[in-house]
Amino acid sequence: MSEFVISEIKNNIAEITFGTPKSNSLPGAILEKLAQTILEEGAKKEVKAILIKSEGEKSFCAGASFDELLAIEELETSTKFFGGFAKVLNAMRNCGKIVVVRVQGKTTGGGVGIACGADYCFATKDSALALTEINLGIGPFVIGPYVERKIGKSQFSAMAIDADFRTADWAVQHNIYHSVSETIAEMDTELETFLQKLSARSDDALALIKKVSWEGTDHFNELMPERIHMSASLILEDSAKKNIEKIKENLRKK
Repeated sequence: MSEFVISEIKNNIAEITFGTPKSNSLPGAILEKLAQTILEEGAKKEVKAILIKSEGEKSFCAGASFDELLAIEELETSTKFFGGFAKVLNAMRNCGKIVVVRVQGKTTGGGVGIACGADYCFATKDSALALTEINLGIGPFVIGPYVERKIGKSQFSAMAIDADFRTADWAVQHNIYHSVSETIAEMDTELETFLQKLSARSDDALALIKKVSWEGTDHFNELMPERIHMSASLILEDSAKKNIEKIKENLRKK
C-alpha cells in the first residue's frame, strides 16, 4: 500500500480517506495533504459534513512516522513536520463543517489528536488509544489542547505520563468516542445511518452547532508555535533517536 489521501462526495458528505503502509502513521507530506483536503472539502457549498477515515482494518493511525522522525536533523525541518499535525487539527476545527471520524482499530499519538478533533467519533471495541509520545522522549504537546478539551487536564496529564492504552469504553466515558460497535461492519452500518441523517440536516444549523461547540478555542492558535517548538526541539536529541530505533527494533521482532 502506498501513501495517499483521497476524497469523494457521497450524498453531501465528503469522505476523506488516508493510508500509509506502516499502521497509517503520518509523514509530513500526508499531513499537509490531509489538512489541505479538509479545508478544500469544507469550502464546498454542497458538503454538509466531512468524514475522516483510514485504510485497512487494523490500526486507525499510529501517529507520527518513525522513519521521518529519524530522518529529521535540523530544527526547521522538525518544526515543519510537527506543524503538519497542527495544520490538520486546525483544519478540522476551522473548516466550518461537522467533522466525523471513523476509528476502526488502535490509535496512538497524533491519531488520538484526530479522534479528539472530531465533532462526532465512531469506533469499534478494539479501538484502544494511547498517548505514546513519552516513549520517544517527547510529549503530546501539539495535540494537547484538543485532547484536553475532550478529557480534561488531569486525564490528559495521566495519559501523557503513563502512555498506557485506554479501552474504547474508557474513551466513551471520557467523551472521545460517541459510538462504539462490536465489529467494523456494525460500526459502518451505524455510521451510514448517522451520515444519512446528517445529509438531511439544515446547513445553517450544522454550521452554527460547529461554531458554538468550538467556542473558547481561539487561543489554540496562540499556543501552537510554542507547542510545536517543544516537540520539534526534543526530537532532535540523541536520546529521542535512540528511543525510536529501539521501538522500531522491538516492532520488527513481533
